[in-house]
Amino acid sequence: MGNRGMEDLIPLVNRMQDAFSAIGQNANLDLPQIAVVGGQSAGKSSVLENFVGKDFLPRGSGIVTRRPLVLQLMNCPTEYAEFLHCKGKKFTDFDEVRQEIEAETDRITGANKGISPVPINLRVYSPNVLNLTLVDLPGMTKVPVGDQPADIEAQIREMLMQFVTKDNCLMLAVSPANSDLANSDALKIAKEVDPQGLRTIGVITKLDLMDEGTDARDILENKLLPLRRGYIGVVNRSQKDIDGRKDITAAMTAERKFFLSHPSYRHLADRMGTPYLQKVLNQQLTNHIRDTLPALRAKLQSQLLSIEKEVEEYKNFRPDDPSRKTKALLQMVQQFSVDFDKCIEGSGDQIDTAELSGGARINRIFHERFPFELVKMEFDEKELRREISYAIKNIHGIRTGLFTPDMAFETIVKRQIGKIKEPCTKCVDMVISELVITVRQCTKKLAQYPMLREEMERIVTQHIRDRESRTKDQVLLLIDIELSYMNTNHEDFIGFANAQQRINQMNKKKAAGNQDEIMPERGVNDRFKVIRKGWLTINNIGIMKGGAKEYWFVLTAESLSWYKDDEEKEKKYMLQVDNLKLRDVEKGFMSSKHIFALFNTEQRNVYKDYRQLELACESQEDVDAWKASFLRAGVYPERVTSDGGDEHSTDGLMHSMDPQLERQVETIRNLVDSYMAIVNKTVRDLMPKTIMHLMINNVGPQLPVFGGEFLPLGSP
Repeated sequence: MGNRGMEDLIPLVNRMQDAFSAIGQNANLDLPQIAVVGGQSAGKSSVLENFVGKDFLPRGSGIVTRRPLVLQLMNCPTEYAEFLHCKGKKFTDFDEVRQEIEAETDRITGANKGISPVPINLRVYSPNVLNLTLVDLPGMTKVPVGDQPADIEAQIREMLMQFVTKDNCLMLAVSPANSDLANSDALKIAKEVDPQGLRTIGVITKLDLMDEGTDARDILENKLLPLRRGYIGVVNRSQKDIDGRKDITAAMTAERKFFLSHPSYRHLADRMGTPYLQKVLNQQLTNHIRDTLPALRAKLQSQLLSIEKEVEEYKNFRPDDPSRKTKALLQMVQQFSVDFDKCIEGSGDQIDTAELSGGARINRIFHERFPFELVKMEFDEKELRREISYAIKNIHGIRTGLFTPDMAFETIVKRQIGKIKEPCTKCVDMVISELVITVRQCTKKLAQYPMLREEMERIVTQHIRDRESRTKDQVLLLIDIELSYMNTNHEDFIGFANAQQRINQMNKKKAAGNQDEIMPERGVNDRFKVIRKGWLTINNIGIMKGGAKEYWFVLTAESLSWYKDDEEKEKKYMLQVDNLKLRDVEKGFMSSKHIFALFNTEQRNVYKDYRQLELACESQEDVDAWKASFLRAGVYPERVTSDGGDEHSTDGLMHSMDPQLERQVETIRNLVDSYMAIVNKTVRDLMPKTIMHLMINNVGPQLPVFGGEFLPLGSP
């Protein structure tokens, strides 16, 4: 591509931005651009005004930029400005440009300092600028002002994320030199979305306002917090200069003099200042557009083919056909049905690559969330033994029993099976919640028909709710069927004889001191079989010891190990999973991580000086997957008791138990364990099948039938 072609790249993207803004959407295209981020009063406005050489941006206290401003600078012999929303009108007075920005902002957000993600497109033609496009974003704030909503910080953060999380967006991170760079709002958000510093260009303002004897030399030399694209220092006009109407040209002359005369910056003078920054941004954006253009072109061509195919479907459409509304309505209902089926089956044309959705989330409920909820309801060891002991004593009554009573086993098992009802109904509720989310996702194509969309969501959601009661009844019936008959002849059930034999074997091995063979069920190979691998962050390491760090974790049936990286060469630590349990940890303020913790049930430190090991994941899906993996390793969730009973009373009961009763308790304990494993296995298998048959498979085929309910809306 020749020099002339390179110069045309930025105007080309500008025309695309204007076209998408005019139609109110971006066609899901990630256009290359530079977003300006920074805290309030970091000097963002002054940097942009220096580029143009005019005062044209709103100024004041609090949040001044309340909508994204897409600033398109075009090199041209004449000087004027144009707004996309004021087509044909040329602004030659830049005070009027400022007033129009304020007026257009208030038209959307009101005058109460609210914010809006709808951009304002401003194009400035001037002989003093290089071709450049910047998106000026609201400054980050902490405290709401005036009538601003209490969550203004979260709203601004969400708006910024809409821009800076895109891979094709370069970030101009503006930070003042007279405050600690470690506290920079701009660099904090840049580090979050661009941890390698590949897309971030650092700008340091207010170099002339630093305390005497201090300088920003290490920052500007890219030594303190390195960025791939480096830092550029600028000196803006002070508030006194602005109030005194100091000319920007004079200010830039003073800026040049500052860098040439300052002993710490003299050697960097040719790489500092507003003109150099503008030149670098022009070059960086041009190169960035050139690099991303092939993928952008391929995506545009793909979408063009899709639109042409859709246009072909309407080729025979007749506006004067009296039945066209009905046909169009039924077609939209049919399309909704197809989209819903594809979303559940996972064969949709819009595959989400950012997070799980649709059928994948339901699959996670079936095979990760539901098994975890089942295990949370499993019995507490001491409580179970206490219940068995009381059951045996009460069944024997006044007599002294010589044999282990069957009725005690049946009573305990029925109590445990009854507890399964709660996680089963919760599983149905979770699936319903995901189905409703999927329905709303599939109705987005009806956004131009809000009443139809609302009615479609209402009818389909109501149908799902109608299926809910039948599905829950069937699920509870499955549990009642399990309660109705104890099949002690099941091939997987150990039986009384085997239970007693197992106790004798364990007692012999304990007496022989052979602790390693007490659990013969798990083979040697199973102990070292890897259950799960992945990155986790150890969250509760203090700042003095290095702070939270990410490691590569490997979980087996015997241990949890972590390494420096996924090559698994440098092992940092290995933790035995015996006596470990798992609990949830509440997320910290402004934390995006999802945290759970491992702790030792014997009140010992689990890792070095820490009573619990806090592990953080990027998403709730990752947490659920790790929890399910820990279950397979025998690490169960913490059981929250509501009675607040004293565990020592249970210990006292067990210590006072005579040997005959203790053997009977141990026998029934093993029988209950064996039988409940069979029940849980059956329930885990039948629950997804029941929900699929009665709910999910029933919703899809019924969707076209709902079209008849809309016919009054579409009748001519």
